[in-house]
Amino acid sequence: MPTLPLLPPLPGSRAASWSLLLLLSVGLSLLFSLARLPASLLMGPMVAAIILATRGMALRIPPLLHLASQAVIGTMIAHMLTPSILGSLRTQWPLLLLVVFSTIAAASFLGWLLGRLRILPGTTAIWGLSPGAASVMMVMAEAYGADARLVAFMQYLRVVVVVTVASLVVRFWLPAPGLPQNSFSLFAAVPWKSFLETLLVLSLGTVAGKLSRIPAGAMLLPMILGSVLHAEAGLSITLPPLLLAVAYTLLGWGIGLGFTRPILLHALTALPRTLMAILALVLFSGLIALLLVDFLGMDPLTAYLATSPGGMDSVAIIASSAPHLDISFIMALQTLRFMGVLLLGPVLSRFLADRMVPAPPLPAVGKAASDPLVERVREDEDELD
Repeated sequence: MPTLPLLPPLPGSRAASWSLLLLLSVGLSLLFSLARLPASLLMGPMVAAIILATRGMALRIPPLLHLASQAVIGTMIAHMLTPSILGSLRTQWPLLLLVVFSTIAAASFLGWLLGRLRILPGTTAIWGLSPGAASVMMVMAEAYGADARLVAFMQYLRVVVVVTVASLVVRFWLPAPGLPQNSFSLFAAVPWKSFLETLLVLSLGTVAGKLSRIPAGAMLLPMILGSVLHAEAGLSITLPPLLLAVAYTLLGWGIGLGFTRPILLHALTALPRTLMAILALVLFSGLIALLLVDFLGMDPLTAYLATSPGGMDSVAIIASSAPHLDISFIMALQTLRFMGVLLLGPVLSRFLADRMVPAPPLPAVGKAASDPLVERVREDEDELD
């Protein structure tokens, strides 16, 4: 059985644990910022949460705070979306749909191939590689007898890989003068009238997203409502930098805290193969981006971020830190792909799962490791009901 190295014990109280997580997140964010990595306010908390969660720190973000952070990101995206996104959807919809279907088909094929070759157990790879809707994939994976712990690990690992690779691409692709300078002030002056209007839109979108039960509705509905009011009613969307920093931090923690010690111990035996499959999906998306560059003369960085497989909110954060990108095209493609995964992902996964020869499951790592992330998802859903 794989083991993790013996390290000093973590603080016992919840207050001390949250304090340690916050301090480590701030330190890593500053380090990444000095290294000029984009989205350092997302990357720092994410890495800090991974480090502490795999050391056994049992923390999780309250569901309402998670919804609120998604709503903030959705409102931020609405500020980026201009009427030109409708032009992108109207004039380029065949291309957008082709890219979306290609990504979903590639993820499903890679999962089917890994399962067919018995590289990963059963149908686990199909559910684990699906680019988006992690909670839906985990619940369906369990229903089909796949290893839900490994599916959870693959889903979180995919998000981390995509965010990390996209951040590094932005960092090293752009020349130093093109990178954003230190203009992000946490305590910049805020026009209160427009901020209160934005807060009202954000709150309405959050409540609607919670009541609608739409996956990621807390992000999508504020994004739609805010973009319509921004484009048609002249709403000036204002989000204080401190509020954005808090939202980035909560999203980073939400991703990182999913990497619990039991999940990591269970998945270590399949880690090289899991990484290989995820990197193959990222590479496939990169090839699609190259085709967009060659045939449409598109900016390479815009094409890469638009085709990145998963993490629509993370991609939005990274894209906002890089100047001169076609945000409308990036978010149009990311939104269509997200909706495509929600609509077609479960159907394709079920279709392929019915045609796959079962493979033996990976060895268990003890009773305490029994599907912790699936249980956490269920608890979150119960609290939101």
